[in-house]
Amino acid sequence: MVENRNLILAIVLSVAILFGFDLVYSYFYPRPDLPTPAPQGQVTPGAPAEPGSPPAPGAPPAPRRDQSALPDVATPDALTPAPSGVTTVSEAINSRERALAATPRVRIDTPRLHGSISLVGGRLDDLTLANYHATVDPTSPEIILLSPQGSVDAYYAKVGWNDGGAGIALPGEDDQWTADHDTLTQDQPVTLSWDNGQGLTFKRTFALASDYLFTITQRVENAGDTAVNLHPYALVARFGMPQVTGFYILHEGPIGVFDGTLKEVDYDDLEEAGVIQQRTTGGWIGITDKYWLTAVIPDQQANVLTRFVHHRSNDRNAYQTDYIADAMTVPPGGSVTWDTRIFAGAKEVQLLDQYREQFGIAGFDRAIDFGWFYFLTKPIFYFLIYIREYVGNFGVAILILTVAIKLVFFPLANKSYKAMSQMRKLQPEMLKLRERFGDDKMRLNQEMMALYKREKVSPASGCLPMLVQIPVFFALYKVLFVTIEMRHAPFFGWVQDLSARDPTTIFNLFGIIPWNPPDMLMIGAWPLIMGITMFLQQKLNPQPPDPLQAKIFMALPVVFTIMLAPFPAGLVIYWTWNNILSILQQWVIMRRMGVKNPITS
Repeated sequence: MVENRNLILAIVLSVAILFGFDLVYSYFYPRPDLPTPAPQGQVTPGAPAEPGSPPAPGAPPAPRRDQSALPDVATPDALTPAPSGVTTVSEAINSRERALAATPRVRIDTPRLHGSISLVGGRLDDLTLANYHATVDPTSPEIILLSPQGSVDAYYAKVGWNDGGAGIALPGEDDQWTADHDTLTQDQPVTLSWDNGQGLTFKRTFALASDYLFTITQRVENAGDTAVNLHPYALVARFGMPQVTGFYILHEGPIGVFDGTLKEVDYDDLEEAGVIQQRTTGGWIGITDKYWLTAVIPDQQANVLTRFVHHRSNDRNAYQTDYIADAMTVPPGGSVTWDTRIFAGAKEVQLLDQYREQFGIAGFDRAIDFGWFYFLTKPIFYFLIYIREYVGNFGVAILILTVAIKLVFFPLANKSYKAMSQMRKLQPEMLKLRERFGDDKMRLNQEMMALYKREKVSPASGCLPMLVQIPVFFALYKVLFVTIEMRHAPFFGWVQDLSARDPTTIFNLFGIIPWNPPDMLMIGAWPLIMGITMFLQQKLNPQPPDPLQAKIFMALPVVFTIMLAPFPAGLVIYWTWNNILSILQQWVIMRRMGVKNPITS
């Protein structure tokens, strides 16, 4: 009995440590050199307005034998002067507006994207997400995904050509293109053109393949009398350390799939490495945030060289992900074309799955960090999506999911609860044995085992509900934490975002007292209800004969209430509802077996 109690205690404490480490560590040891967190979709105060730039594929490390060129590394293009002193949110937003106003642009206007393409440099550097806002208020600002150079934390994607050092006049960062339309829409592509004055005409056609997926077709026309060799490339450049959640269970930063294998590189690891490169056939490379992704996708049949790059410029970090393909020969009087897809938008699960199948983008769904329990997490997500379509609420879908899980594991749980009821029934006998053989631990264990064998009771079976629940708990936590579909998804009452913590707290009487407690005191109504249900469930379980163990187990509801208070409200609701169903199931079994119920007696 003691050994099994220790097993359960070890499991519970392991879960507590696993989930609580990040919270405790981040509270007492905040990450250094990170900007003060700002709301999603807003710029961060305190950052200089002038972005630095990472080395571009044109200032690369020494080339390998199998490469003759690399794409150009993004270079700074200071369009606006850096304000002196501390940059306010207003100044930062103004720096973005000034940078946008400083260059002629082609407007982007689609049902899901707003923004523009800079005609200077031909970059995709201005995007906001029409369907996603900074807060649950639909009138709040749209999420800003991409921003031009010259603004705070510039972030953009571009394509181009590299001549491998041949000295060909190629379109640069400051060269201005001409456009055949002034607006890119869902049905109207836009073609940019630039002539190098030496017989080469460069064209970039921007078209929206679907939602957040652009197709950019590069074309080079050679009117000269000499063939030229050019390498097509594409890159994503990001300036300044972005705001990250800091949770080790979620990857944010450079990411890609190479030859079918997912590779994730943390920002700090890339800072140490400088350049990480690999060849691949198919796949993609980019930079991911918790909910958003910007990635460049080469021809899935082509073999390309990819890189993760870090660079310091103007005392700021700059990051780049890029790929470059083998040289293409443009014959005299001929032309060549190269297609690149650029994804810039929200990491919607169904949409990424659609792109993976429709366009054959290897491993594109892995941009969402479903974690070790991928095989369990994704089915749970799709189950919630399916139920939500009928009930119209993700919170209700979570309740139905909990019932479904209970039904699947009903025989196992039933057996476990019966064993626990039998254990409670045997407690008087166990106490007698403890009184008789308390000083002889070996004899006590022998008598205990003989009692279990005589009564046909298996103490270990009581652990099974906890063991079964842990992977489901992890999987649902991942769904709530990483999927954008849960972001700003309302439940009922005060819970208007299932992916965020319960916004209430007992320390201001749930809003009656006009006081905003610190985060450590934000213990909301749902965590308290969860704690109460956990306490009741503990009362139904057989109590440990050891008084110290009994006190530890009775303290666990308090520990879990405090520990789960910062967790997504949807997860706390799941845990609470699961506890209630378990209590009902256990109460019915105890009543049928004639076991005394400590709650109602």
